[in-house]
Amino acid sequence: MLRIAIQGKGRLYEDTMALLSEANVKIDAGKRVLLVPAKNFPVEILFLRDDDIPQSVASGVADAGIVGENEWAEKESDSRIAHRLGFSRCRLSLAIPKDAEYSGPQWFEGKTIATSYPVILQKFLNKHAVNAKIHVISGSVEIAPGIGMADGIFDIVSSGSTLVTNRLKEVEVVMQSEALLIVNNQLSEENQAIVDELIFRFKAIREAEGKKYIMLNIQNDKIKDVCELLPGMESPTVTPLAESGWSSVHSVVEEKRFWEIIGKLKSIGAKGILVLPIEKMII
Repeated sequence: MLRIAIQGKGRLYEDTMALLSEANVKIDAGKRVLLVPAKNFPVEILFLRDDDIPQSVASGVADAGIVGENEWAEKESDSRIAHRLGFSRCRLSLAIPKDAEYSGPQWFEGKTIATSYPVILQKFLNKHAVNAKIHVISGSVEIAPGIGMADGIFDIVSSGSTLVTNRLKEVEVVMQSEALLIVNNQLSEENQAIVDELIFRFKAIREAEGKKYIMLNIQNDKIKDVCELLPGMESPTVTPLAESGWSSVHSVVEEKRFWEIIGKLKSIGAKGILVLPIEKMII
């Protein structure tokens, strides 16, 4: 059985549990215990603090983990990325007071930077030959300049609203982050097979995001026009109808182009247009 460490609470927890549910891995999330087995899949979920997940996977306490790339990079644990999950995206950035004039990384020379990510920050400073003092704090990093604790901060940024609230501005994006599926370097063949199956399901879920399945009827002499508007995974599926001279065309469209394409289909004579949501898509 594969043991997967995930965050015990917060946004990453919610996104991870939603992903597992979509992948038909049934977990009783109501049980607030440390270790919960799945009901229908050979995995058990270990709930931990997000910053404990990388080391738990590296040490073999867990076989795999779902964790933010920022935490994985900060801990420098001996584990490997099995799959990028594409959610919980954010960035790690340097920010300074709104009214300060910024001239580049050298602005931080001799200054103090507050952060919860000293390892990643130090690598950035070394790269740019900047000598700055790192003040390590956990939580509420953004208030440090306002109370005189630091000249700038290095922290997670999503929308940037917290920076604005604290009269700060983002000046350097040091790294992008997203949720990762990480695994122990000594994973057994049996558990690797389970990981491969999970990745297969996760990919099918992600491929379906932002897409719609569309079916329509069209006169045969307009099929070429329809196919030019409806590129599918490879090409649209065309099936003759009982009524002579007509065919049914099936394809996949991106939701962001949906209304634009529907209008064009109607203008060339498409009838009986049916649009369905896609839960999974295997490519």
